[in-house]
Amino acid sequence: MGAVHTGLYVIMGVAGSGKTTIGARLARALDIAFVEGDELHPAENVRRMAAGIPLTDDDRRPWLLAIAARLREAKRAGAGLVVSCSALKRSYRDLLRAGAQAEVQFVYLNGSPALIAERMAQRRGHFMPPALLQSQFATLEEPAAAEHAWVCEIRQPPDAIVAALVERAA
Repeated sequence: MGAVHTGLYVIMGVAGSGKTTIGARLARALDIAFVEGDELHPAENVRRMAAGIPLTDDDRRPWLLAIAARLREAKRAGAGLVVSCSALKRSYRDLLRAGAQAEVQFVYLNGSPALIAERMAQRRGHFMPPALLQSQFATLEEPAAAEHAWVCEIRQPPDAIVAALVERAA
């Protein structure tokens, strides 16, 4: 039996970049829990996004604090955790790090607006309309080198991305 994995990972990027797919597969591969960050949004945030209204920093704050609390709980329990969260701005990532009270590894799913728009057009049943993609890219502050995020190009197949992440997490 191998060692228990206790890493804390936030899979970040704009809507449609594959956060849920990669996050769930990474959690399975590491045998740790996965939290779909979108499920922690207050109902009003979901209504706003579904109506095509971009969220403000004030709208996002309770959501980010809820995600940070989940990370902190996992750390206190000595458990690993993978969370999907757009974490588009450095200030959001800083809030997650501070709230987690632990080292958090950000995994940035990077892709072109054209590729992500194509993927969003194909998905069904998600509250985030493709029309908000432009606002996501306008808000995005790619992680700086000092943040030590792991950057994954989403042109690769999900299995290849996860295999590379598992190797880095070892």
